[in-house]
Amino acid sequence: MATTSTPSRTAVPPVPPSGEPLPGSGSRRRRTRVLFWIGLTVASVLFLYPFLWLLGASLKPRTQVFDNALIPKSWAWNNYVKIWDAVPVFDWFVNSVTVAIAAALAATISSALVAFGFAYFRFPGRNAWFGLVLGTMMLPTAVTMIPVYLIWNNIGLATTQVPLWANNLFGSAFYIFLLRQFFLGLPRDLFEAARIDGASYWALFWRIALPLCRPALIVTFVFELRASWSDLLKPLIYLRDVELFTLPRGLKAISDQFGQAGEQQWEIVLAGSVITTLPMVIVFFLAQRHFVYGIATQGRKG
Repeated sequence: MATTSTPSRTAVPPVPPSGEPLPGSGSRRRRTRVLFWIGLTVASVLFLYPFLWLLGASLKPRTQVFDNALIPKSWAWNNYVKIWDAVPVFDWFVNSVTVAIAAALAATISSALVAFGFAYFRFPGRNAWFGLVLGTMMLPTAVTMIPVYLIWNNIGLATTQVPLWANNLFGSAFYIFLLRQFFLGLPRDLFEAARIDGASYWALFWRIALPLCRPALIVTFVFELRASWSDLLKPLIYLRDVELFTLPRGLKAISDQFGQAGEQQWEIVLAGSVITTLPMVIVFFLAQRHFVYGIATQGRKG
């Protein structure tokens, strides 16, 4: 009598109920998270080390400045007193704050006006004009440096702080592009409803567009604030009076006086570098939430 053999069945692992993690997925997730935090820690150390070295070296005596120790063996707090007595640091700080805020406000408002015009209005050649605006980003700064200086010189403002921020009154191609993309993401029906209710074009811009685009405006303001704060080229060209120096221009003067071409007092130069760098670090931490949110929102809009 022939017997029939039944095929062997392989055991099938049970399927976990819906919503429960697969076996082993928790350990993989933990490993991934640990590696992620390790990578962030290493990157943070690499980025923070130069600033920590600068901060430590500015508090060392002259003989210990370049010993590569983050924590000074002996503290020299009087380095900051020396630089405060040697040069008008407070006047330079006030000048930098004034110029940076004026430049950031001018660039933000003027670029927002132009960007709103390109985003809202429909007129012949709009895309061509917008492409022409973007084309100005391809011009190197050296191309327009001499003509711009001659313009300011002819109107008698070449030795003042006005050229450091007044150029931003005409907008920036990069900021115009950034803000235009954000304005295009706003619902047009909202503006049309406001027009039906009798709102002017200025009201559309000031009372509707700007409040809805606050994250992008914050990004623009912070970008230009940092760029103007750290700018050295324009102060070198236009500023002659020591009392009108900004911090980067003053730091150049400190380096010339106490650094490689002077008395080799590098602890004074490093103390000036800390005074120049620290305000932007504080601004970033104070505006970090708005800054990161603005970049993330702009990325979703793009």
